Amino acid sequence: MRMEPGEQSSGMAPDRGLISATPRPRQEPWTGTQEGAPGPGAVRARRFLLCLYLVGFLDLFGVSMVVPLLSVHVKSLGASPTVAGIVGSSYGILQLFSSTLVGCWSDVVGRRSSLLVCILCSALGYLMLAASTNVFLFTLARVPAGIFKHTLSISRALLADLVTEEERPVVLGQFNTASSMGFILGPVVGGYLAELDGGFYLTAFVCSSVFLLNAGLVWLFPWSEVKLSGPEDDLPRGRNQALWGKTDSATQRAASAQGTPVSKGPARLPWAEVLATLRGLRSLVFSALWVVFVVRLLMAVAVMLHYSNFVLALEERFGMGPRAAGYLTSCSSALGVLAGFALGPLLRLYGHQSYRLLLHSSVLTSTLLLLFASARGLDVAVACSVLLSFSTAIGRTCITDLQLTMGGVRAGGSLLGMGQSVTAMGRVLAPILSGVAQEVSPCGPPGLGAALGFVAVVIMSRNRPHSGGQEGDELKSE
Repeated sequence: MRMEPGEQSSGMAPDRGLISATPRPRQEPWTGTQEGAPGPGAVRARRFLLCLYLVGFLDLFGVSMVVPLLSVHVKSLGASPTVAGIVGSSYGILQLFSSTLVGCWSDVVGRRSSLLVCILCSALGYLMLAASTNVFLFTLARVPAGIFKHTLSISRALLADLVTEEERPVVLGQFNTASSMGFILGPVVGGYLAELDGGFYLTAFVCSSVFLLNAGLVWLFPWSEVKLSGPEDDLPRGRNQALWGKTDSATQRAASAQGTPVSKGPARLPWAEVLATLRGLRSLVFSALWVVFVVRLLMAVAVMLHYSNFVLALEERFGMGPRAAGYLTSCSSALGVLAGFALGPLLRLYGHQSYRLLLHSSVLTSTLLLLFASARGLDVAVACSVLLSFSTAIGRTCITDLQLTMGGVRAGGSLLGMGQSVTAMGRVLAPILSGVAQEVSPCGPPGLGAALGFVAVVIMSRNRPHSGGQEGDELKSE
């Protein structure tokens, strides 16, 4: 955020948060503002965060209108179950390979440009979906979304640029809460539109319009009022000036104001920057971040195994119908939304140690999966399902924060993109493992998920990584 008069004493290093102030009064960790009456800088910072929350809400609101209708529509176009499965998996495969590249690209060209391109290309994909009258056009329409549907990852990276390390988990939790609200409301609107004449095409068109609205919102963001966190040497040194979304003139003004000279070294092309960052990211992953990504993969597969046959398991084991299962899913999602509000008090209870909170939430998730797999009564199964959404919501936020803490926010887009690639790999593996486990028993998928979860807990217990973003910061200085 641009400095207000008197907010920073001369000769002191800038604070890495929403606002800068020296000496620094105690801050409320969930807002990044000082106690008492907030200053103009804090108000603008909070307004920018709320705009980002709205972006996350609209993104999942639009997507969740269409996603439940995709399998029904592709079958109505004459696709066989095998073809429908292949078409459905194409999106996950594209996400698997594009997540890291797009995240790295956002580190190089800046958050604003990458966010706008991703939203507009996703809007194009859903607009093509609204005109898909055969299987070929349907498959083609999934390509833009599969490659560029990374709005949430880039938004999280932007949030990490804006707030301090202490504030980051709470802000990410609030962002996830806002996004989840969109995912709860979207299917309701989509189901209503689907019942109209040409319902699927109308729903896809509305979804595309929501993405266009989101792009307009990002374009109108008060970008000139924000200052991304980072040390003074974050100013580009003869390299791509758009790294933090600043123009050349803005960078020159910022450097002059801080007394930091901008060197005139030769700039590299964006694709060369992306390749250089990926090379540095590879060494970082194999040295410090492998525990986080392995845990993310194991826990993602564990939870996906549970939900892969959730409705079928409730019907076969307890005689619960689809409507009751839908109500249970909605109730669980609502509790997952509340987890975002509980994250702040939990982090204060844990002394802002995200690793410990992730470890304990993983233990709780694995235990709940085991209890669900062995439940003999419907009451136990319902309680486990509801609590599971809470523990997984906490775990997702903590593991995202750990990626940024250990890897450094300067390569935040690359790190979060790689995390999305790991999750996409889980989406590919989970249906296969679920099918094998269901051959054994209806309790097989959640039981296998519990086993994978406890493996993740053992790995975390035996490998406690050191936090710090020094190695990740090196990715942007190579």
